[in-house]
Amino acid sequence: MPSSSRAGSPSTTPLHRIAKLLARAGVASRREIERMIADGRVALAGAPVETPATLLPSLEGVTVDGAPVAAPEPARLFLFHKPTGVLTTERDPKGRATIYDRLPKGLPRLMPVGRLDLNTEGLLLMTTDGGLKRQLELPATGVERAYRARAYGKVSQPHLEELIHGVEIEGVRYGSIDANIERRTGANLWIELILKEGKNREVRRVLEHLGLQVSRLIRTRYGPFVLGDLAPGQIGEVRRHDVEAFQADPTRRELPQPARRRGIAPVEGQQAQVHKEMPAARAVAAPQRTAPRKVEEAGERKAAAKPAKGPRRRADGSLAVRDSGSRGARTRSFRQDRGEEAPRPAKPRPTRPTKPKGSR
Repeated sequence: MPSSSRAGSPSTTPLHRIAKLLARAGVASRREIERMIADGRVALAGAPVETPATLLPSLEGVTVDGAPVAAPEPARLFLFHKPTGVLTTERDPKGRATIYDRLPKGLPRLMPVGRLDLNTEGLLLMTTDGGLKRQLELPATGVERAYRARAYGKVSQPHLEELIHGVEIEGVRYGSIDANIERRTGANLWIELILKEGKNREVRRVLEHLGLQVSRLIRTRYGPFVLGDLAPGQIGEVRRHDVEAFQADPTRRELPQPARRRGIAPVEGQQAQVHKEMPAARAVAAPQRTAPRKVEEAGERKAAAKPAKGPRRRADGSLAVRDSGSRGARTRSFRQDRGEEAPRPAKPRPTRPTKPKGSR
């Protein structure tokens, strides 16, 4: 019996590839870990690991650059509003700005879920857990991505509805896309697109295939996680129980709680510029708060200085009150009051003859 117990014990402990375990621990992405293993930076019991396919039950005895790897913490998920003009990569050989240049200080090591193009903005998920990252990225999981595209050109709603069956462009097959026109403004229109894949430049290529020129592209939702009112460059953390709820049901569209806001630190190199601009911003905002009171006080002073309306007096002291008479009668009355003209006898009004009753 003891021998059978010992023989069965290894089968009860699942084995995982070392690259997968390190990615789940937040060391790096799987591809980066494969490069680290090739460079001899990962060791097991003091001996360099030769292949990322090495199977292990845990990370006990594994070191990276000579330091032991800590046990993986619960997965954390962040929502980042990626602005335009930054790359979704850790470093760029050409020295261009990346998303890590826009992240605040003090965050754990984060890995982006998928990618957004240089000129695409909106929601970018970032996580500390490689397993969660893979679960979000795999098309087989069925996680929806929602985009809003501003495009120039002409296209009909029935033409867009044909994308629900997928489309093939230059030998590349794109899956089902639910596309709907939101509104038109002249030759420009806003289109909402929902898809379950994340191929390179998929939305832009599909719309260009329809003869449209995309001038702006925003990702607004990734699964149940929405961009909301996060400003460009801001980041928010999803609550842990919401992350666990998503892992249990990845296809759900709603979560019970919104993401928490996290303070935004200035980008390195722009701290002085932020401090210079803040007093000016306060100075502009201050008059806007006091403007309604100043207008009210000015109106009160104007009303107090203006005399109450009443009958206007003429130069001789008489009241200039209009009567129901004609203009000539009023002029004669004024002259008579000054003794310049004798009063005229009133002319009797002519009476209109009346017709006898019964006559037509």
